[in-house]
Amino acid sequence: MMMGVSALLHLSLLLLLVLLLPFVALTANINLETPIIASEDSPPWKSTSEDFAFGFRQLDGNPDLFLLAIWFEKVPNRTIVWSANGNNPASRGSEVKLTKSGELVLHGPEGKELWKRPQGDGKSSSAAMQDDGNFVLLDGNSKSIWESYNEPTDTILPGQILDMYSNLTSRQTPQNYSDGRFQLHMQGDGNLVLYPISESTETIYKAYWASGTMNSKSELVFDKAGYIYLKDGTKRIFNLTKTDISTFSMQNFYHLARIDYDGVFRQYTYSKNEKCSFALRTVAKYPEDICLAITGDTGSGACGYNSYCLQTNGEKKCLCPENYSFVNPNDPQKGCKPDFPLPTCQENGWEANPKLVEFKRLNNTDWPLSDYDLQTGDGVTEQMCEQLCREDCYCAAAIYNDNHCWKKKYPLSNGRSSTSVNRIALLKVPKDGAFKLFEEKKDQSALILVVSLLLGGSVFFNILMILAIFLAVYFSYHKKFLQSFSSVLGGNITHYRYKELAEATGGFKQVLGKGAFGIVYKGVIRSDAKRFVAVKKLDKMEHEGEREFKTEVSVIGQTHHKNLVRLLGYCDEGEHRLLVYEYMSNGSLASFLFGISRPNWNQRVQIVLGIARGLMYLHEECSTQIIHCDIKPQNILLDEYLTARISDFGLAKLLLADQT
Repeated sequence: MMMGVSALLHLSLLLLLVLLLPFVALTANINLETPIIASEDSPPWKSTSEDFAFGFRQLDGNPDLFLLAIWFEKVPNRTIVWSANGNNPASRGSEVKLTKSGELVLHGPEGKELWKRPQGDGKSSSAAMQDDGNFVLLDGNSKSIWESYNEPTDTILPGQILDMYSNLTSRQTPQNYSDGRFQLHMQGDGNLVLYPISESTETIYKAYWASGTMNSKSELVFDKAGYIYLKDGTKRIFNLTKTDISTFSMQNFYHLARIDYDGVFRQYTYSKNEKCSFALRTVAKYPEDICLAITGDTGSGACGYNSYCLQTNGEKKCLCPENYSFVNPNDPQKGCKPDFPLPTCQENGWEANPKLVEFKRLNNTDWPLSDYDLQTGDGVTEQMCEQLCREDCYCAAAIYNDNHCWKKKYPLSNGRSSTSVNRIALLKVPKDGAFKLFEEKKDQSALILVVSLLLGGSVFFNILMILAIFLAVYFSYHKKFLQSFSSVLGGNITHYRYKELAEATGGFKQVLGKGAFGIVYKGVIRSDAKRFVAVKKLDKMEHEGEREFKTEVSVIGQTHHKNLVRLLGYCDEGEHRLLVYEYMSNGSLASFLFGISRPNWNQRVQIVLGIARGLMYLHEECSTQIIHCDIKPQNILLDEYLTARISDFGLAKLLLADQT
């Protein structure tokens, strides 16, 4: 009987010891006030099995910056699965420790607090790196008050669960652990979704993959057997691991799942056998082709602006077209920049001379966004598409497919290349040696200047030069005088014939907009075919005579300000009254504010300031005070640089008497 009681007592003690073992393991390796220093040789806190470690990792490319992280300790490249300060790496000499006040705190070398957990009222008395890769803080009752599992970065591990409203955010690059451009979101409606996001404002763009499990109370589970799935209560509703993973047992393989810097969510396995060289093996990935998956109307796409995405061997590559180079060679996802001056639509621009322009052809490539014009029809060939872009100074590239020609403007966005993309990209670039011609012209000008100086040494030639200058000024003055005499307006305002404007607008076909004063048409004046104009056909006017009309137009023509639309000319032939303005390529503020691509806060502020400057000039600074009477988004136009330009000023006096 005594032996039975003694055996029962020993069994009870043994059971109690077994129950306490987890907590002994949790607290045995981490002591209060024992710091880890940010340096190459400071030992980390390891799990009991030493599979995982918690401590500082030196960042590649910068030996003085360190990441507070968790990693696979036995894998040669020590793959990081969690980090605390990816957006704010710690300097050499920083330290992390569990303080007597019950907080795990990361301090910089100067003592500045960089990171702290827990945040709130909970205080920890111990901490541990667990064998499943979870780092935990415990209170005095060995109850968890904070876990790295509940604050994931870009990776989840077997045994980890993503609840609704939880995120995984990709890193910038494989070596840069700050928040990147893609996010895996376990939404509140039960749908698991992949989003591209804006790095600067964290604006979420259109999703490029979703599980479709809406209207459920689901959670993402990575179970201990290595399977990943969505579960609603006890029911599996969506399997992400669609292959048999039993051959990758936990005993012989490490498992992880991560949203990679390229936007693809992948499940990986690592062999624990050194003979297999610890190679990462992809078990599942979503989406299959990231280059074709992103189809949103905003954002730069899978790669940055002016670049294009190409998937090879299951991996995404961001490439630059010929004559372009990466904005940041260390991060191709930042996009590409042209290695030549952007078109300016100025007379001395390279794009103004067709002989200096050529096109780089890319098969099976498309930039589906950024188009501003479309030409279709049986006569639209690839050669015509190229010519249409050549003759348009705004055109950066053209996309051709089956009698369709899309003109594109900078920046080119959402570029992709694939055998399934049945389109041809034609990129407009300057020919080799184009800028050498400009240099030769400069050299010629310098030569003329030198010769002129040499000739200036002779008194005779000096007299000739003075006489020539005098005659040039005399005839120039008389020419301008005769021009001003022929027109009441004078100056830079041109008088056009009605037939000339009808031809310029193709018979008044392409309507840009309609307003209180009439209809506005897009056109090109034959005498200046390098730029577009906007022709306003006035139809609600007082017809008090040609003199009164010219007087009002003269006042408008004398106003010159960077925030006003400039009047170029007019027509007053018979009953026809037309005004010719410079063309604003980005349309009205109304279409910009309420269109697909809406302005950011900084753009809105600059537009408001531009409008204010224009009104200030009209009210107080120009020679004849002008009150607009009709300021609204439709009458604020935007030029190619999104500068606000006020239109329709000074026209109120031309309205009929019964209009306001």
